[in-house]
Amino acid sequence: MSADHPTLGSVLRRIRAERGWTLKEMSAKSGIPISTLSKVEHDRLTLTYDKLQQLSRRLNLRMSDLFAEEPDKPERRPMARRSLGRLDNAFRVETQNYDYHYLCTDLRRKRMIPIITRIRAHSAEEFGELVRHPGEELVVVLEGEVVVQTEYYDTVTLKPGESIYIDSTMGHAYLVAPGFDEAVVLGVCAGDDEGLMDSLMSLHGEVAA
Repeated sequence: MSADHPTLGSVLRRIRAERGWTLKEMSAKSGIPISTLSKVEHDRLTLTYDKLQQLSRRLNLRMSDLFAEEPDKPERRPMARRSLGRLDNAFRVETQNYDYHYLCTDLRRKRMIPIITRIRAHSAEEFGELVRHPGEELVVVLEGEVVVQTEYYDTVTLKPGESIYIDSTMGHAYLVAPGFDEAVVLGVCAGDDEGLMDSLMSLHGEVAA
């Protein structure tokens, strides 16, 4: 069936997802068996008028809601935000392994967090436990060479201009490659968690900025 004519099953799936219910929870609230709801959601069964009335009454819905498309989302207006990232006005944090320069800190509730990082650790023993935090990240090497260790993949070495994109919840570490004293990277962290910045800062422990 086309997107112009949503099925009862697709509407029920959307309603259940919006309310965060399992099939069992929707069954308990609507009084309709789990097996019946499952068949309806998979478009293998429809409901009689009496059952539709029961469903709308118990879920506090209008009957028309059971045949309505997903409500239109309001058009996102340009926020016209802009911020220049300079090292001299970055928020700097020094740790044992890295020097972090958090850029564009004048913008709050950013969807991406840009960081210039100077890497000092040369070995896994020197680095310590792998780092994990919410979201995903892209890291681009600017100076030197970087050895990237991740929890589930083989170690790789990146040269200037090369990059890696990883799931940040996977344990990871960035090390200076042999033959180099330090390395500098640009990292961009992103995620749905509104507290992503707090999560990143918590990795630094009590280290002073």
